Amino acid sequence: MIEHLPVLLVVLPIVGGSVPLVAGLFTDRAGWPIATATMLVHAPLAGWLWWAVWDAGTIEYAVGGYAAPYGIELVVDGLSATVALLVSVVALGLLAYARRAGPRSNTFFSMYLLLVTGLTGMSVTGDVFNLYVFLEITGLAAYGLVASGREASSAVAALKYLIIGTVGASLYLLGVGYLLAGTGTLNMADLAGKLGSTLGYDSTLVLTAFGLMVGGLTVKVALFPLHTWQPDAYANAPDTVSAFISALVSTVSAYALARLLFSVFTVDFLTAVPAARWALLGLASVSIIAGSALAVSQSNVQRMLAYSSVSQFGLVVAGFTIATPVAVVGATIHLVGHAIMKGGLFAATGVIERETGARSVRSYAGMGARSPLAAGSFAVLALAMVGVPPAVGFFGKWYIVVGAVESGLWPVVVVLLASTLLTLAYFARLVERLYFAEPTIREGEEAAVADGGESVSTGMVAVVVTAAVLSIALIAGVPVLDSLLNETLPPLL
Repeated sequence: MIEHLPVLLVVLPIVGGSVPLVAGLFTDRAGWPIATATMLVHAPLAGWLWWAVWDAGTIEYAVGGYAAPYGIELVVDGLSATVALLVSVVALGLLAYARRAGPRSNTFFSMYLLLVTGLTGMSVTGDVFNLYVFLEITGLAAYGLVASGREASSAVAALKYLIIGTVGASLYLLGVGYLLAGTGTLNMADLAGKLGSTLGYDSTLVLTAFGLMVGGLTVKVALFPLHTWQPDAYANAPDTVSAFISALVSTVSAYALARLLFSVFTVDFLTAVPAARWALLGLASVSIIAGSALAVSQSNVQRMLAYSSVSQFGLVVAGFTIATPVAVVGATIHLVGHAIMKGGLFAATGVIERETGARSVRSYAGMGARSPLAAGSFAVLALAMVGVPPAVGFFGKWYIVVGAVESGLWPVVVVLLASTLLTLAYFARLVERLYFAEPTIREGEEAAVADGGESVSTGMVAVVVTAAVLSIALIAGVPVLDSLLNETLPPLL
């Protein structure tokens, strides 16, 4: 049974996502219970898979019984098991938020589960072409979810996301074509063996494929200056969608980039072609600085959080590119922590807006008293994102900085340390306005609620509070994740 878990995690949300469409013939309110039932099965399976990897090591599954490199292979090690579990837990948790926040249509929850399918598939695939397939499934579902908002701005943001996302996916696919032409294989492990020995890391074909595939994925991760789809998508999507895609879409794309670096091109490529490493480190460093600078200049809170993600994923990509065990553990910790923290922050903004009508940085003044649980959770999550101990954000950044110091990458160390001050610059401003500024929205003033004036449910508040608690509690899992990655990743590093 255990060896079938990877494929079950992919198939289950596909089947679950098709059921609301059929149920729509009878009722338009079947989507949420079906999605919840599906994820209540999916999450324990993901946890079981994570435990199996912890207990027995890497799990490989040949789809249809056709062995690699000719068949499609699913490979789950400590890193991919952690990401798959993260996807499942976040998707399940946000369903408690979606029940009241909406949208509530059956098609919405079908797309929701389709996005879970794409993200899970990206996490467990061991084949570069199937990574593209799941990348496209993820993109198509995300475009539809962003467009599910009631405002015209949602459709415009989704169209922009579609155009830019398609360019990124096409670049990645073109790179896959170059690798197939040069090696005759699509299996990640088989590619890793042939790139250095058959083609040579410095060959034009390999360098071109690397540039195209990494370039395509950096569009999906939203590194500067390839980030332009992200602020509009996050700010104009429904609250549930903003929380969902901000927590997981770029997160899993960053994981895919790491998988490409370690399982296809390998650390030997980064050593043999230092220009490639420095180019990626440079892009990540620029993203850290530019994302923070753009976040500081925003007046809309959700756009500020979107630009914050541009900076934070620069940090994650820098950790993976440093490619030492310590830095990779740090990048993974920050990847997991960012998903919880950023999803919680977007969920908190939705609750605060519904309770007070506040959407801009200016209007957050004094809202701490009017929305105490959401504002308090927002403040905790913001400080965790800055990296204030003992939050998980501190440990991720610390490991990455240690990895950079051990590698002698001092310019990167300076940027990493500066990122903390820059993050503090925009989050401290918001926390200060929540608790120490005079309100700009009068008591009793009607809230400008995006989703039709719905009230805030206990489930919505519970999701926000849980995210804040986890941003601290996850530090207990740091040694466990460190041990798991150090057991399963050495062959890649």
